[in-house]
Amino acid sequence: MKETNLNIPVLSVGEATDILSETYTIAIKNGVSPKLIPSVMMWGPPGVGKSQAVRKIAKDIERETGKTAIVTDVRLLLFNPIDLRGIPTANADKTLAIWLKPQIFQMDPNEDIVNILFLDEISAAPQSVQAAAYQITLDRIVGEHKLPDNCIVIAAGNRVTDKSVSFKMPKALANRLLHIEIEGSYESWNTWAVKAGINAKVLGYLASHTGRLFGFNPANDDLAFATPRSWEMVSSLLNNVNDDVKKMYPLVAGLVGSGTAIEFMSWIKVFDKVPKMDDVFSGVASIKPTSMDSLYATVSAMSVYARDVKNDAVKIGHSLNYAQNFPSDFRALLLANYKALDKEYENFLRNIPEYYDLARQGGVIRNGSVD
Repeated sequence: MKETNLNIPVLSVGEATDILSETYTIAIKNGVSPKLIPSVMMWGPPGVGKSQAVRKIAKDIERETGKTAIVTDVRLLLFNPIDLRGIPTANADKTLAIWLKPQIFQMDPNEDIVNILFLDEISAAPQSVQAAAYQITLDRIVGEHKLPDNCIVIAAGNRVTDKSVSFKMPKALANRLLHIEIEGSYESWNTWAVKAGINAKVLGYLASHTGRLFGFNPANDDLAFATPRSWEMVSSLLNNVNDDVKKMYPLVAGLVGSGTAIEFMSWIKVFDKVPKMDDVFSGVASIKPTSMDSLYATVSAMSVYARDVKNDAVKIGHSLNYAQNFPSDFRALLLANYKALDKEYENFLRNIPEYYDLARQGGVIRNGSVD
């Protein structure tokens, strides 16, 4: 585990998600109130995946505990101090001032619910708003309003060195939080992306150009640059509007920058040489990719197709058999992508004979067991 000069641990999105999900899950299963878990502050550059991490934590809690996890996303940059405390009004006999409860405190206290209050962009909020967050992060109250006992508090923000809108966090607030710095990790992102429905062309391009996942540089003034967030938006355009990258180029360039978009558009030509996935998963494909780019494209296309047929052992077996002649690195990549389809999916793969054949060739079987 690395540490920064801020004296805090540095984790990938996946590592942070795993350790926080496990921490909350164990506490909940042991009957420990979430209010006893320190509030967490996630630091990181723009678009690195902090918001996605919180949503993933919620899904993990639901899966592991059987409870319903509800995320309340509060962008503190848009708040004034009074927005957190509520609007003042008179009591019934007009003798005292009372504060109407803000929407963020309207949470279900039911024991079958786990609330997650996500205070995003906290470092971009004016210090007056950060001061109002003091009570939320430690005392779990603002004025006369109190968070329910079933509420987890997670905050996130950009670092001052990122040159984003960011105010230095007061020491008094910083000492009330558990700090984690989130760093960009292609491997962690790809594991999430395979399962999350990211477009095959985006998956393939970034597999062969891993350095293009993160293009943020605080030293320049680019408005459009590559981040996991902007690539997710590119994927959404290709999945839901038009997957012709050439036609979508202006929009893609507006998300990841012109230089990266041009390279992406040029690379996409390799998809013309990818075999039909229906043939691959039916066991009748004869075309075999040979170049590095076509191999990356084929593996990404297979990974995306496998999402929809992952419970069909015959089709998955055909696809694994097709990959027998791939170079070892690409066999290993395909197996890693398949395992990422579901947390327990490797147990399903173990019942497919072709899986062991491919895993053994890929060097992931040692001493008779699959690593």
